[in-house]
Amino acid sequence: MADRVTVIGWDGSPLTAAARAALGAATLVAGASHHLALPEVPVGAERIRLGSVALAARRIAAHRGTAVVLADGDPGFFGVVRTLRAPEFGLEVEVVPGVSSVAAAFARAGMPWDDAHVVVAHPRTLRRAVNVCRAHAKVAVLTSPGAGPAELGLLMEGIHRTFVICEELGTGRERVTVVTSDKAADHTWRDPNVVIVIGGPVTTGESGGWIAGRDPAGGPRGWSLPAEEYGGELGEGEREPLRTSQLARLGPRLGDLVWDIGCGSGAFATDAARAGAAVIAVDRDAHACARTDAAARRHGVQLQIVHGTAPHVLENLPEPDVVRVGGGGAAVVSAVADRRPQRIVADAGTRDAAELIGRNLTEHGYVVECALLQSVELDTRAWTEKERSVAFLLSGVLPARGT
Repeated sequence: MADRVTVIGWDGSPLTAAARAALGAATLVAGASHHLALPEVPVGAERIRLGSVALAARRIAAHRGTAVVLADGDPGFFGVVRTLRAPEFGLEVEVVPGVSSVAAAFARAGMPWDDAHVVVAHPRTLRRAVNVCRAHAKVAVLTSPGAGPAELGLLMEGIHRTFVICEELGTGRERVTVVTSDKAADHTWRDPNVVIVIGGPVTTGESGGWIAGRDPAGGPRGWSLPAEEYGGELGEGEREPLRTSQLARLGPRLGDLVWDIGCGSGAFATDAARAGAAVIAVDRDAHACARTDAAARRHGVQLQIVHGTAPHVLENLPEPDVVRVGGGGAAVVSAVADRRPQRIVADAGTRDAAELIGRNLTEHGYVVECALLQSVELDTRAWTEKERSVAFLLSGVLPARGT
């Protein structure tokens, strides 16, 4: 019974001596069709076309002999090594790595990638991958059939990005194409491919950061920032204590899409984007949209800003994960709840208005909480009251399926 498997990463370059030696001794080789066609694969070895890695692992575990798995790029980076190391198979895994397809793609583009996010797009994760591309300036997308460059471009409608599409890296059919995101759906792309998505401010300084991807500590410290960070006076529903409570209840994070309806100064939208989420900020006031755009630019975050009146303007927006309703009352809350985001927050100035919103959320199947928030800002020189704010904060959580 096999208890050891050698995994060889292939990046199109000649195999190393260690890889050739492992292949030469193999009695079973698993890989894609282009791997199994390599001249180094022994003629007499059993060959497995690699579809389900789990099924291949079971056959390897039952094999009497020496097993090798061939995979593109670095098999330890979003690759087959994770599945092969599952305890249920009882395999000892040895890895001969290759250059990852992400590293190869950025090399072809002549760009550094320590400041890039890397995401995997399957049909089930495509929407979250798109949200990362919406929110961040440099993202590498490892695609799959049904979740490729065309699908990425279609879901990024209204957002301008540049796609560097690297097809069949390391093979004789390798091709690198640069298109705008709105043109990606006009072509048929070959698998496998990697898409580098570029948009917004990309740093090009000589010194890099200290952590791969976006620096989570970048910018001012704090979940929410004081009014002066957003250009001065904020609306009643945007005061920092209320905004912090709304952020805490929604918990926006990487891969989420946030709607901020009635964005006002852009304070909440910017705070949510600083947390790593993609944000669509909506307001019927053109001045509020301009102020939101200025706040986003000041803090170096990416927002999509939509000028229009809710609920009608919401109809063609992509599906949200969490929503802040900062204006429009129960009618807008109802329209939002129809879209079934995981969480919704809203505020009200009176108990009657709060009860109306709460009943609306309950009727849509949300578990509702309401708190009366009162904050008093003090002048610490004389310890006298400067400003008082009172609001009802409502939050609705959609129960998980099956509960």
